[in-house]
Amino acid sequence: MIHNQIIEITTQPGINIHNITSQIKSLIATTSIQNGHILIFSRHTTTALAINENEERLLEDIKVFLRKLAPESDRYLHNDLHLRPNIPPDEPINAHSHLMAMMLSTSEVIPIVDGKLALGTYQSVLFFELDGARKRSIFCQISGE
Repeated sequence: MIHNQIIEITTQPGINIHNITSQIKSLIATTSIQNGHILIFSRHTTTALAINENEERLLEDIKVFLRKLAPESDRYLHNDLHLRPNIPPDEPINAHSHLMAMMLSTSEVIPIVDGKLALGTYQSVLFFELDGARKRSIFCQISGE
């Protein structure tokens, strides 16, 4: 059996990290699936997903680390909007956000055992907004029996 669902999140500007574990657990609870897996997929090029500890100071460390990898103030060809064809009027200057997203992942697959996520003690599913503020959608596909 397969169930497809969407989680929608409204984000803030800049880098923000959302713990979506409870939303995923709620989606699983709406199905009869006891054993299988859930695919979680970010549908945007300036967002990402990761499984890690949802600890406030660690989340701040992650933000600092990502900003060092792709500083917003660096020069990027993608930001030369006047040289790119067919650019919408609201196109952001966001090459750094695309590069940060590439360092993370667009998807995660998590086993479901006895109707529950098989996450470790300190693991949470984290959604990363790297550009914002926008309405974002995360595609979830629950498969199993």
